[in-house]
Amino acid sequence: MFALLALAAVVVAAGILPWGDTLVLADRVVPVLGFVAAITIVTELAAEAGVFSALAGMLARWGRGRRTLLWIFVLALAVLSTVFLSLDTTAVLVTPVVVLLALHAGLPPLPFALATVWLANTASLLLPVSNLTNLLAEGRMDAGGPVGFATLVAAPAAVGILVPVVVLSLMFRKDLRGRYSAPSVERASDRTLLIVSAIVVAALLPLLVSGLEVWIPATAAAVALIVLFGIRRPGALSIGLVPWRPIGIAAGLFVLVEAAHARGLTAFITGLGGSGTDLLSLLQLSALGTVSANAINNLPAYLVLEPIGHSPVRLAALLIGVNLGPLVTPWASLATLLWHQKVTSLGVTVSWPKFMLAGLGVVLLTVPLATLALWLAAGR
Repeated sequence: MFALLALAAVVVAAGILPWGDTLVLADRVVPVLGFVAAITIVTELAAEAGVFSALAGMLARWGRGRRTLLWIFVLALAVLSTVFLSLDTTAVLVTPVVVLLALHAGLPPLPFALATVWLANTASLLLPVSNLTNLLAEGRMDAGGPVGFATLVAAPAAVGILVPVVVLSLMFRKDLRGRYSAPSVERASDRTLLIVSAIVVAALLPLLVSGLEVWIPATAAAVALIVLFGIRRPGALSIGLVPWRPIGIAAGLFVLVEAAHARGLTAFITGLGGSGTDLLSLLQLSALGTVSANAINNLPAYLVLEPIGHSPVRLAALLIGVNLGPLVTPWASLATLLWHQKVTSLGVTVSWPKFMLAGLGVVLLTVPLATLALWLAAGR
């Protein structure tokens, strides 16, 4: 991270990225990174208060001992967490909760672990707050706020959720039959902290789609929880709540890729992903996004290819590639790397060759079908 930031500073200081362009870039990305910091603080403190564990306990009770019903509830939790609180929240905070739930209920943990990482990526298309790439694209689309954005991508977002769910349910159909013993759930040590934190998170969700700039309600929620924890559990507050490493990496990438575009990268990539909004051109762009994300990670892939997404529909096709496509290589998405750290710390073994093969199969189904859905919904 530090080397990346140092290189970015040299690029600006040397004038490789002109100062005027640097100010324009800062005006665009500072609110985005501010949202990332605020929503991370909110979700980390909510997890510390026991909100996600309480949700898992509710799901275990609602499942009434039926594995299929519990599976449906876990999938719904992963989707809603990704859509409203971002893919990293699902990968980092929801994963350990549902994996421990499966272990305590005597269920195989792998289906639940794969569900969280696949849906963390593929369910991250519907709202601007679902993925950092979406926040960046929304600013270029002028789609009419979160509702307009969701309207544009609703059809491919539905495909991105349904295809992995169907594949997972078929892959693990034997493990998901029968019954389970509902595990006992520990009561929260501070009931007031849990309830107030849950209220703050519940109040935040509709505000994220209200049309306000998302960093405003997220920051307000973060401040509210910081004050609450300062009163009731000050030991949980630390500078480490801010995701310095992801923010630093993203900031450095923004500067370096913008400098590359200013020095001719845009001209180089023009034509690689097609130029129109016909089905073939959209498939070409989403495929390029998928390959690039699995090669170099989805955020730099989006930043590099963004200039050739010169219309809302083309930007949506690019998002299909960089959001739904990073299921093959471990480094394609930061969420996948964070997820792997969590599941291995819980004793769940993941075979990368099998992970990559299964992910490739899902991508080969999901990305073309989602692109087709986008083309049909756009009336092309």
